[in-house]
Amino acid sequence: MAALSWIAQLLQFDRHGDDFCIQEPRRGATERLFGGLIAAQSLAVAGATVDDGKLPQSLHAYFVRGGSYNADVEFHVDRIRDGRAFATRHVTASQDGKVILEMMASFHEPEPGLDWSPETSPSLEFDVAVPKTDVMDFGDKFDLRTMPSDTSEFAISPFWIRTQDEIEDDPLIRACTLAFLSDLGPVPSALPPTVPLRSDLGFAASLDHSIWFHRPFRPRGWHRYELQSANHNDSRGLARGSLYDAAGALIASVSQEALWRI
Repeated sequence: MAALSWIAQLLQFDRHGDDFCIQEPRRGATERLFGGLIAAQSLAVAGATVDDGKLPQSLHAYFVRGGSYNADVEFHVDRIRDGRAFATRHVTASQDGKVILEMMASFHEPEPGLDWSPETSPSLEFDVAVPKTDVMDFGDKFDLRTMPSDTSEFAISPFWIRTQDEIEDDPLIRACTLAFLSDLGPVPSALPPTVPLRSDLGFAASLDHSIWFHRPFRPRGWHRYELQSANHNDSRGLARGSLYDAAGALIASVSQEALWRI
């Protein structure tokens, strides 16, 4: 058997009916669980309860409290509805009996119809972008090309991204990979454009996260991730983003509100 990709390994679960358990990688006592990881795992367990023909259409997640890499995560899936074309699931993720994430996810059986998205000009051309390493939160799993001016420990939008390794040709695993990487970037983008990003700027955390899956995602191909700050007040910043493939097709739309206590 071929070895599982890194993301497929992170999605492995023990299952008892609609209850699941995933053992997180042990990464240190003080490191908070990466939001993109728990969102990807929640989507994976939701998808495990859905017919194979239905693919992820959207997800809406609330990060209720910070998680840890030193405790397993337990997931419970509620089957809200199974229709002919759509299926809806509610996922609760908990550690040590405390809820850390709540998610609603929708799945849709592909249908023939119109295929349109607006044409956009890249804010960062691929040939202008430069390779970047040492990005926090599993950045070592991806190839990143960012603006030459980006010297932060984050991935500052706009940037180009692809997985370093091949990912299984499985629509659910690939959607989970997209969910994972979609959390690289929104938090710094939730700051007002007038505020310079510094490592000592203040406390930041993701509050909620939404994704709409538009077209098939091919993780080893280069994709352009563009995020813009849409609002900031009450120590909360809203970022909206779009993920495009190299040909300019819109693959997914993202929105996230982040807490910034400056």
